[in-house]
Amino acid sequence: MIVAMQSQATDEQIQDVIERMVELGFNVHRTSGDVQTILAGVGTPGQFEVTEFQVLPGVHQAYRISSQYKLAGRGFRPEGTKITFSNGVVVGGKEVVVMAGPCSVESREQIALSAKQVAEAGCRFLRGGAFKPRSSPYSFQGMGIDGLKIMRDAADEYGLLVITEVMEISQIEPMLEYIDCFQVGARNMQNFNLLRELGHVRKPVCLKRGIAATIEEVLLSAEYILSGGNYDLMLCERGIRTFETATRNTYDISAIPVLKQLTHLPVVGDPSHGVGKRDLVPSMALASVAAGADGLLMEMHPNPDKAMSDGAQSLFPEELTKLVKKLRMLAPVVDRSIMPAVELAHA
Repeated sequence: MIVAMQSQATDEQIQDVIERMVELGFNVHRTSGDVQTILAGVGTPGQFEVTEFQVLPGVHQAYRISSQYKLAGRGFRPEGTKITFSNGVVVGGKEVVVMAGPCSVESREQIALSAKQVAEAGCRFLRGGAFKPRSSPYSFQGMGIDGLKIMRDAADEYGLLVITEVMEISQIEPMLEYIDCFQVGARNMQNFNLLRELGHVRKPVCLKRGIAATIEEVLLSAEYILSGGNYDLMLCERGIRTFETATRNTYDISAIPVLKQLTHLPVVGDPSHGVGKRDLVPSMALASVAAGADGLLMEMHPNPDKAMSDGAQSLFPEELTKLVKKLRMLAPVVDRSIMPAVELAHA
């Protein structure tokens, strides 16, 4: 159930409604928007009438939620969620945020050069995998904590934020010191124990769509994180597995506007994994912004031909720079803009 309070509702009136919801057996999640306070009741309460809440003092509207994703649904935050990071970067606002970097952390020199190139191209996040989930146990598995330290040092030098993948619960605590945003990969979208733990962390999370997941399944996975109290969550469309073989995955552009309708959460696109071919990434990135994406997560490597993983889908530095320039021209057409590049003191 959702209870939308009147804009002039007092704290006492809001507390009275919360107490009544708790009495009925609801677990209450409160969010305060620009205009009003929204109370979301989650759980399996006994019999009750919604009209009981509609007449309580300070209540503007009360209604049942038919979908299973109570907190991910747009009704919980009709104005949309904005995730604000420590350096002032906002995901979910009017400005589209570009995140880029190599698939894997391979060396200090590689990441230092990547961070410089990403910042100069106009991106605000450095992405890269310190822990790598690989289909083959013989493939490069990442540098672990050492890789995180390297990423943090390089990102700080160029004023970037760090987004990287978490694979299991035991990695959460040691990662907190080095990252700005946890990334949950497609393979872990339904790792519900991991999602529950990330719900208790007060650090933003980027949840990627699974390779065969429906949109409803993505939103239900998001619900695990939100129900733990972590509302700083963004969703990522990264392509799904179909019978098509011309691309690595089928990049579902339509999922972006659909998610924007169904949920208040920011939605980002990952065209690199979506198509798996470098020459197709720019067009899919442009299409993502046109479809309403709040951000882009892309792979760029200083020398893709020698990358330890995913070189075929990684942009060359000059290609990333050219793409961001095109994005800046496109964004105003859909009433958006690309977040300005960080000012480099030594540029």
